Amino acid sequence: MTNLTSTVVRLKLSLLRNGLRQSGGRRAAFVISAVIAVLFALLQLLGLLALHGHAHADAVVVPGAAVLALGWAVLPLFFPTGDETLDPTRLVMLPLRPRPLVRALLAASLVGIGPLYTLLVLVGCVVAVAQGAAGYAVAVLAVALALLVCVALARAVAAANVRLLTSRKGRDLAVLSGLVIAIGAQLVNFAARQLGSAGLGQLQPVADALGWVPPASAVAAVRSASEGAYGTAVAQLAVTVAGLGALIAVWARSLTRLMTAPDGSTLQAADAGVRDRASGGPGRLLPGGRTGTVMERSLRYIWRDPKTKAAWVTSLAIGLIVPVFNAAQGTGSVYFACFAAGMLGIQMYNQFGQDTSAFWMVAMTISSPRDAYAELRGRALALLLITLPYAALVTAVTAGVLGAWPQLPEVLGLSFALLGAMLATGAWTSARFPYSIPQEGHKNVAPGQAGLAWIAIFGGMISAALLCAPVLALTIWLHVSGDGKGWTWLLLPVGAAYGAALTFLGLRLAAPRTAARLPEILTAVSKG
Repeated sequence: MTNLTSTVVRLKLSLLRNGLRQSGGRRAAFVISAVIAVLFALLQLLGLLALHGHAHADAVVVPGAAVLALGWAVLPLFFPTGDETLDPTRLVMLPLRPRPLVRALLAASLVGIGPLYTLLVLVGCVVAVAQGAAGYAVAVLAVALALLVCVALARAVAAANVRLLTSRKGRDLAVLSGLVIAIGAQLVNFAARQLGSAGLGQLQPVADALGWVPPASAVAAVRSASEGAYGTAVAQLAVTVAGLGALIAVWARSLTRLMTAPDGSTLQAADAGVRDRASGGPGRLLPGGRTGTVMERSLRYIWRDPKTKAAWVTSLAIGLIVPVFNAAQGTGSVYFACFAAGMLGIQMYNQFGQDTSAFWMVAMTISSPRDAYAELRGRALALLLITLPYAALVTAVTAGVLGAWPQLPEVLGLSFALLGAMLATGAWTSARFPYSIPQEGHKNVAPGQAGLAWIAIFGGMISAALLCAPVLALTIWLHVSGDGKGWTWLLLPVGAAYGAALTFLGLRLAAPRTAARLPEILTAVSKG
């Protein structure tokens, strides 16, 4: 067992070392990320040490340990390729038993930036609540147990989902990262505002409940031992040990199943029959001809392509969260609802780059500006199919939260005008500044094309804002004018008509350029 453990640890170090030898850029990225992570951990450590002796220090560190464990649980789902040793199926051909392999992989999991970061934060958590010799003695054991629980939790989750994570469909889980980050950032902001006004005492009931959930129970045991409640401390440490044992048991069971059960590569797929997609489904509701075909293709990209889906999910989440959360906190305005149209309007930019090398099949069907116009029109209509009802929904929800129903028509008009301007500029920049989106990894721009991406997106957004100036000026004039407030409802039809006119004009102007630049576009989008 000792030989196996040392071998697996050396294997982990070899994988890390060989990966850094591949390129100077990878070494630089590793060093920079390590330095940033350690500095951030040290800052958190200093902040936690400053809580030592505070009456509500446990209200911070106990939930903090639980959040730390949650991060270890979800990161393998969002970044399954971050650690090659997370995939135990690479060892299935070796004569290894699951339980010795669990011990070896658990030891190897303690090597890396993540465990070092977790160790520093956990040290800060226990020192913040430790008092007396008993408290510090329990703190040493608590840090070790909490770190092992975090690592075992990550391994158990990864092993239970490894078949999914290593498949193409499983990589779509990364789509959730944008949603989780967006929602998490707003929740943290909201919680910080509440704590700023009510104090840390508001977290005390949460800390008391989490004090019996591993690994937060290990940190709570330090607090109990420091207060002289030795029986409670022993019970909380026992809960942590039991949680660690349960995670290791689940992990070992998953390893046994992975190393003995056949998967889809060794079993013939069952014949489920062939579905006739042309005879039914939502596609039959789309218009006929090239327009409907392009719309269906674009919608399938949104649903099936991981990168396109990630961009849409993130935009949908942030477009709803920013206006609604600000309205709920009493700091927002109903005009923040225009943010939803802006977030989704960005999806019109770099339309051909989303196709990557497959764009050559589309390019073969474009022989004239008329064909290019039909292609761009179908893509714009597919985007409008989602964006128009979504923008209306976000505006209505924001107005409802703020109680600003009289302003609903004018905000909708502004949103529609902004959306039309972004569709127009997006069609033009897609033809003028196309760039490739790599299919592998987490980069959204191919190397050497970052400048094109900046020009296309930010230049197009600035142009869209300038195009919306007439509707914005009309809105301001109606509010400033004494008799104009009763006519603000006209902004809805005016904004919708103006946005539609901008879209039509933008597509018409972009079509000849698209047809003329097909070879350049094809070369640019195929670099990824």
